[in-house]
Amino acid sequence: MPKQYKILGIITARGGSKGVPGKNIKLLGGKPLIAYSIEAAQKSGVFDRIILTTDDLKIAEVAKKYGCEAPFMRPAELAGDAVQHLPVLRHAVQWLKDNEGYSPDYCMTLQPTSPFRQPEHIRQAVDIILKTGADSVLGVSEIPGHFSPHKAMTMNEDGKLTLFNGNPVKKRTMRRQDLLPCYFSNGTLYLYKTDNLFRDEGPAAFFGDDVRACIMDAKYSVDIDTPDDWELAERILQKLKTEN
Repeated sequence: MPKQYKILGIITARGGSKGVPGKNIKLLGGKPLIAYSIEAAQKSGVFDRIILTTDDLKIAEVAKKYGCEAPFMRPAELAGDAVQHLPVLRHAVQWLKDNEGYSPDYCMTLQPTSPFRQPEHIRQAVDIILKTGADSVLGVSEIPGHFSPHKAMTMNEDGKLTLFNGNPVKKRTMRRQDLLPCYFSNGTLYLYKTDNLFRDEGPAAFFGDDVRACIMDAKYSVDIDTPDDWELAERILQKLKTEN
């Protein structure tokens, strides 16, 4: 990895989870959920710093135990469940600049709720942004054919269905093999030029104009938000252990 670039890993983990109480430090496979993201970041070898932004002292203590920096506590006004990512990320980067004189070239946001991203996914994303000069790279997974937006329909007040693009349903592509691949952002990683954070272009400004894909298999793309998600993660973890 070229050393002329400073790359900051930002792990975002507020307290007060409602779907799965205390999920960020709840044990998954005998290890706190947040530890999976910290360890993947460390093993990737791409970051010169890995920090946590949280409002919860317990989360901070666990993160530090696993070698993640927690240089500040997130202000209360940035800790609610309705707060978007952009102001949280801006605060973290600005705090480091103002208090430590540290300014990275790139940042990668890693959410603890995606425990199965691998170090190679992180390295792949960095390689993509450095080779292409893109504004950002997102972790994505392919949308299953039966959920494809090419098959999506809308319904009017009379119950009549039309394809999402306005065409009649009879024009729907029937064979899965004929569908164009479509992808969704799986929440595993967001890599972006630091300057993007301070564009005044709305809550998704940090994506920039040129967004590239880091394509990941669905088994690495679990995003834990509900008890059902947690049960799924436990099953996938067991499967991954047998594969490795």
